[in-house]
Amino acid sequence: MATPAASLEPFDHDPRTRVVFGPGTIERLGDLVRELGAPRVLLVTDPGIVRAGHAGHGRRSLEAAGLEVAVFDGVEENPTTAHVERGVAFAREARIDSIVGLGGGSAMDCAKGINFILTSGGEMKDYWGVGKAKGPMLPMVAVPTTAGTGSESQSFALISDAATRQKMACGDKRAACRVAVLDPELTVTQPRAVAAATGIDALSHAVETLVTRRRNPVSRMLSLEAWRLLEPSLERVLGAPGDLEARGRMLLGASLAGAAIESSMLGAAHAAANPLTARFGVVHGHAIGLLLPHVVRFNAPAAGDEYRALAVSSEALARRLEDLHAATGLPRRLGDFGVEEGDLQDLARDAARQWTAQFNPRPVAEQDFLEIYRCAL
Repeated sequence: MATPAASLEPFDHDPRTRVVFGPGTIERLGDLVRELGAPRVLLVTDPGIVRAGHAGHGRRSLEAAGLEVAVFDGVEENPTTAHVERGVAFAREARIDSIVGLGGGSAMDCAKGINFILTSGGEMKDYWGVGKAKGPMLPMVAVPTTAGTGSESQSFALISDAATRQKMACGDKRAACRVAVLDPELTVTQPRAVAAATGIDALSHAVETLVTRRRNPVSRMLSLEAWRLLEPSLERVLGAPGDLEARGRMLLGASLAGAAIESSMLGAAHAAANPLTARFGVVHGHAIGLLLPHVVRFNAPAAGDEYRALAVSSEALARRLEDLHAATGLPRRLGDFGVEEGDLQDLARDAARQWTAQFNPRPVAEQDFLEIYRCAL
């Protein structure tokens, strides 16, 4: 007699983003935006993307399609409310009616933040949480140039308060991108350190979304496929930067992992990483690389069965993550960033207050975060 299948959890999957994938798809950007019927485009990017030539490439495609383009290139890493406010002022002056976010997660998040305030008014903190937009938002297209955050597949903008450095997750279904253009050729120009940090971040999304309390059959499929694409490709990209096949696998894997976040959210590793960025300026991917193996070990009693879909055991998964982190050449201990034992209690308190902590498969409190930090010190 066949073993009865496990019952499926209820879920509500509402994909809102068209995905256009493949080398050279940046050439289609203008036509894809023109289809949205909003001809005055705000192109949100950063100075590095301008220097790499990608912003110019995107602008030429948009203008070739008969669109008016205003370029805001004032985005920096970990965008703050100040960046968003400057972008809003620029956008109002240009009287734009559509948005393209071209760059890493910072550019795409800033573009979403601009969209919130431009269409609903107020301040960024007014949208901290879920579903707080006051009406329709402008159509947005995302063009990622890093394989990391998966922001192109999410309806959330992560914006830091310029005064407190507190990261605010501002989400609304209306903020989701209409189209994501995934062109692996755009990721070839990433500096190695950026490819390493963003790649580790993408891997963490696959691992955390697989086991959260909000996981469901759809998010599980996305998480597993993301891991299948990402896990063997990161080391290849770092060793052979021109390998376009590996670049494509990383970019698609990061996007799928981002889509998994939409369904299942994240967990303790991201809750612990955010205070390190706020207090010590630690790059997000660096923080995640240090913390995730210890979170996997902490979660093993509650998530061991799920982790075995990625490795033969939770410990094997933790060690594989440590090996991948070592291969990146990123800092190996929190102490490398100036973190000391005396800092850990405050970090643990902040981590316990992070939104994603509530979705961790094993309940995690301040004392638990303290031990996780100690393991990484």
